[in-house]
Amino acid sequence: MDIKQLQRLVALMQRGEITELEVDDNKNGLRVRLKRGTEQPASNAPVVHVTQGAAAPVALPLAAAIAPLAEAAAPAAAKEPAGKPFPSPMVGTYYRAPSPEAEPFVRVGTRVDPETVVCIIEAMKVMNEIRAETSGEIVELLVENGEPVEFGQPLFLIKPD
Repeated sequence: MDIKQLQRLVALMQRGEITELEVDDNKNGLRVRLKRGTEQPASNAPVVHVTQGAAAPVALPLAAAIAPLAEAAAPAAAKEPAGKPFPSPMVGTYYRAPSPEAEPFVRVGTRVDPETVVCIIEAMKVMNEIRAETSGEIVELLVENGEPVEFGQPLFLIKPD
């Protein structure tokens, strides 16, 4: 389970929008249950119930439950990125191809030059073609088709020439 995903879920709970949440990660045999309410400790922080495998759930304060997940994610975060982030030049909706039936503009391994169109970002019903503005190779796609993107949000990793 991604630590950032867990942190987003906890943030939703802290804003009061959700009082109880249970997430199963079958791939890793992990089940996380977040709950706010009368069973909380005096600190008024959410409690996380973590079950791994067939073991009984263990109730932990949120910070104690997230710490091992953050440590597990740390080696991946410490790894040097394979390329330079390509930031979104605007806020909008990201599209990998000019139409749903068309091939994507770029894939992992695609060579780009400054004039290569790498995606479309729709903003206010206008389809804006985004160009690479650099030469290199796409080494990672960071956004899924149809997702909203923010200004400056990395869309790709590009290994420069």
